[in-house]
Amino acid sequence: MKFTQYFLSMRNRPDRTIIELRWIERVIQHPVKETVQEDGRIRRWGLIAEEKKYLRVILLPDGETVHNAFFDRGFRL
Repeated sequence: MKFTQYFLSMRNRPDRTIIELRWIERVIQHPVKETVQEDGRIRRWGLIAEEKKYLRVILLPDGETVHNAFFDRGFRL
């Protein structure tokens, strides 16, 4: 996986330190939903059963560089 500098700096926030890289990889490979933003960035969501929460992963338009990842409290299927 590749990461933006923004992702690497946001990863240090207390609410994001629990997010494991394997969870991000799982969401990238097996999303339950995907949308493309107007700027070309890709949003993918996946359920993290261990936390009973949905993780949103934002990828750059290349589809492989992680720009952001966080638990999305408002996500509904």
